[in-house]
Amino acid sequence: MPFKIIRSDITKVHADAIVNTANPHVAVGAGVDSAIYAAAGRDRLLKARAKVGTMAAGEVGITKAFDLPARYIIHSSGPAWVDGRHQEPELLRRCYDKALVMAYAHRCKSIAFPLMATGSYGFPKELGIQIAIDAFTSFLQEHEMDITLVVFDDHSYHVSGKWYDDVKSFIDDEYVAEKNLSEYRTLSACDECQDTARFAEEYLCGQQRPQFMGYGAPAQSAKSSGIHENTSNGSLDEMLKGIYTDSFEKHLQQLINKRGLKNSEVYTAANISKQYFSKLLKGRIKPSKEKVLSLAVGLRLNLDETVDFLGLAGYALSPISQTDKIVEYHIVHKEYSVIKINIVLFDYGLASLSE
Repeated sequence: MPFKIIRSDITKVHADAIVNTANPHVAVGAGVDSAIYAAAGRDRLLKARAKVGTMAAGEVGITKAFDLPARYIIHSSGPAWVDGRHQEPELLRRCYDKALVMAYAHRCKSIAFPLMATGSYGFPKELGIQIAIDAFTSFLQEHEMDITLVVFDDHSYHVSGKWYDDVKSFIDDEYVAEKNLSEYRTLSACDECQDTARFAEEYLCGQQRPQFMGYGAPAQSAKSSGIHENTSNGSLDEMLKGIYTDSFEKHLQQLINKRGLKNSEVYTAANISKQYFSKLLKGRIKPSKEKVLSLAVGLRLNLDETVDFLGLAGYALSPISQTDKIVEYHIVHKEYSVIKINIVLFDYGLASLSE
C-alpha cells in the first residue's frame, strides 16, 4: 500500500524519514516543530538544524532524527497563507516535491508527512490536502516509496473538509432515493396481490374462465410460440460462445490497452503497489472486492463499467455499504484517485480500500 493516512503523533511514527514543517530560521517553532525537537533531543537537533541555515519558503533541508524512531528529519519551510495570489500553492507543492526527492536521494523506503502549512500558517485545508494528493500521485508514478499522512487533530476534525460534506449529501440523497424505490416496489407488490385476489374471486364466482389450451381462444402451438425452436443448428454452442470466458487478468490488461493507459498510471491511481499489480496481471493472486474497486478507479471506469468489472471478479456494489457509496460518489464525479477516496473513508472511520 504506497499511501496510507493515520491519526497519530508523528514523533512516534516508524519511518525512514519524517517531515517537519520547520521554522524558516534556526529556531524552534510551535506545534509539530516544537514536538519534534522535544522528542528528538532539542539541543542536538537544534545544532544540526543550524548547519542547514535559514530556509526560504518552499525549501527543504535534512538532518539526523536522533531519538526519534526514524533515520532522518526533512525540514520543510512552508508558505504562510496570504490570499492565494502570492504563489502559496506553488510553494507548498514545492515543499512536498522536494521532501520526496530528498528522501529518495537518501534511499528512504518510507516517509511520513504532517498536513503541511494548514495549521498556524493558515493554508486552506481543502487546497492543502489536494496539493499533497497531487504531489504524492505524481511521485508514485515514477518511484516506489511508502507514504504516510499523519493527522494529529481532534477526532471531530475532518481532513477532507468540504469533500466530506459533499459525499455525505450524496449518500443521504442516495438513501432517500433507495427508500422511495423500496416503498414503490412494496406498493407494486401489493397491487399485484390485489389483482391476483380479484382474479381468483371472479373465477370462483364463474365470472371469468381462464383460457386454457382447448378452451375459449386457441392457444399458440409450440412452434408458433417459439418453444423448443432452434434458430440455427448448434444454437447451444453459439450461446456458449457468447458467454465471456476471458480471465480477470486478461480483461484487466485489455482495459488498460483500450484506454491507452500506462500500467504505472493505473496502479498509482489505484494506490496498489507495483509488485501486487504485477502478480495480478500474471494471474497469481485473486483480488479482493476493495482491490477491484481500486482498479476500477485506476482504470477511470464509469459506474456501469464498474458494475460489470466487479461482476467479472464475482463481486457487486452493495446499496447498504458506506464504502461502496463513497467510491460510487468519486466515480460519478470522475474523481479518480484512491488516495483521495481513502482520506474520505478515513474521515468516516472506515477501512481504506488499500487495507
